[in-house]
Amino acid sequence: MGKKVVIVGGVAGGASAAARLRRLDESAEIVILERGSYISFANCGLPYYIGGVIGERESLLLQTPEKMGGRFNIDVRINSEVTGIDRDNRQVLVRNLEKGTTYKESYDYLILATGSSPVAPPIPGIEQANIFSLWNIPDTDRIKEYMEVHRPETAVVVGGGFIGLEMAENLAHQGLAVSLVEMLPQVMAPLDFDMAQILHEHLFQEGIDLNLGTGVKEFEKVGRRTRVRLSDGRHLDADMVILAIGVKPNSLLAQKAGLDLNMFGGVLVDEHLRTKDPNIYAVGDVIEVAHLVDGEKAMIPLAGPANKQGRIAADNICGMDRTYRGSQGTSVVKLFDLSVASTGYNEKQLQKKGLRRGQDYFSVVSLPKSHAEYYPGPMPMTLKMHFSPEGKILGAQAVGQEGVDKRIDVLATVMRLGGGVHQLTELELAYAPPFSSAKDPVNMLGFMADNVLAGKITAISWDELGGLDPDKIVLLDVREPIEVQLGQIPGAINIPLDQLRHRMGELDPDREIIVYCAVGLRGYLATRILSHHGYACRNLSGGFRFYQTAVQDFRGAAPGSGFRQVVSGGQDTCSRVIELDACGMQCPGPIMKVNEKMAAMEEGEVLEILATDPGFPADAQAWAEKTGNRFISREKSDRG
Repeated sequence: MGKKVVIVGGVAGGASAAARLRRLDESAEIVILERGSYISFANCGLPYYIGGVIGERESLLLQTPEKMGGRFNIDVRINSEVTGIDRDNRQVLVRNLEKGTTYKESYDYLILATGSSPVAPPIPGIEQANIFSLWNIPDTDRIKEYMEVHRPETAVVVGGGFIGLEMAENLAHQGLAVSLVEMLPQVMAPLDFDMAQILHEHLFQEGIDLNLGTGVKEFEKVGRRTRVRLSDGRHLDADMVILAIGVKPNSLLAQKAGLDLNMFGGVLVDEHLRTKDPNIYAVGDVIEVAHLVDGEKAMIPLAGPANKQGRIAADNICGMDRTYRGSQGTSVVKLFDLSVASTGYNEKQLQKKGLRRGQDYFSVVSLPKSHAEYYPGPMPMTLKMHFSPEGKILGAQAVGQEGVDKRIDVLATVMRLGGGVHQLTELELAYAPPFSSAKDPVNMLGFMADNVLAGKITAISWDELGGLDPDKIVLLDVREPIEVQLGQIPGAINIPLDQLRHRMGELDPDREIIVYCAVGLRGYLATRILSHHGYACRNLSGGFRFYQTAVQDFRGAAPGSGFRQVVSGGQDTCSRVIELDACGMQCPGPIMKVNEKMAAMEEGEVLEILATDPGFPADAQAWAEKTGNRFISREKSDRG
């Protein structure tokens, strides 16, 4: 008879460990004890089932107890809650939730894969029937049933993390008016604030009512609705409420057994995923891990790491010497038309460690296209990377419509394999016009970082501008005059890049020049020109487009918008509609094309522009206001 392994919990870590154990040892006795009714389900897919994107409930069930038991010869017991661990006798106390009986189960090795649970703070009124958390299949069934029976028209989502954002999107897809409440000043805590602002802008354009920097004080029943009273004194009324405030590790069982926990309740394990009891392993959301970047301890509850940890625990139980090197928090989420991804540390985390921007770490921001600009349909994205003076990649973030996951995966792989920013410049990545550019956006991040470390460019962030002494600097806008009409940083002077060499005498050589363009490239070229002529200068990271998004206030709700823009002259009657395809054009191409086209049009004609740049709606509206034209509407289109 082989060893006996009892696994407490299924889903990602537990189910992975069980399957790996069987593949390694056909003689082992393997028992899974799962408190719920489902041994393995796609919890990441739950919001999309509620939103109707995933049509069949059965698609969420990755493995049934019967199938897993039959294929892997595993004793799978659902509705079986482990209430205690007798470490001296290597037994667990199990309660059969269907029969109400208890029994003891022996083990040679025990794997704790108890996961985590959604946080439900003691807010007055939280027990109302139309207030839900989403964490498992029964939660999903309750929400679906409520929506089918009561046909809600409005919803409040509390929490701006992964589940909160996915639920906001999917409820909106179901036709509900959605308000999002987040206690932090931003959604998606893994992102820097300026990167999150891109999400805020997109949510705003999609009609989501954003309530940032405020929490829930009380839930009050008002007729058939719930009044959500906020900590800032305002209130929101809704037909249903989704709580997505966060998660906490299910570590009570480990605590009762005398195993060591951290201050957050995470179970402490070594690099082999063993607890202080050599016969007990722990994996998944319930454990504390080492952060890959610097080895510091962290709680990173993600499905990918949990699956790998389950495999490693099984390997070690079967006599293999496997270690878990740590997690780096690589993640991605879909948000309407955007993809949002990150890996490693963000700027808040770096500064919390006492690191100083410009000394202990540096950052670069790039706004490339998803593929070659001359090939139809390139989509914009924003990439941001933090790195050390030695060139070590500390973290990266990406937001865009296409190609975001690919770039973050490449960056995460380089980090995992110990590469740095110089290695990014050397990567040989697949290139063809429909997929990328000859110099991939990841290569470009490497080139930019190399330039920073070599002293060829000094960058300045948008949030540092306010601390500068206006008597000691010149703010130089090197965009074209038509772009300046759409907005400008207060106090800037405009000298287009192509005129800079001939007009350098207009600049004060005794003052530092802060240069910016639309997205950063022309600003970089301008700083190279100026530095060769002895000027002290810095380039604004991400340019005016990044600055403009970062400083805006997107709280509240805007009517849904999209990418098809219609601009007309001042008359109400339309004699003819003229189309302009501005998809994939590099800034300032789209607005210059609009200006050129409008100059040749007659009074009463309407110009309809098809654009892929998510920032173009604001540009088009601003241009229309500046030039005396009328901005008619904006809407989404499936064309292009």
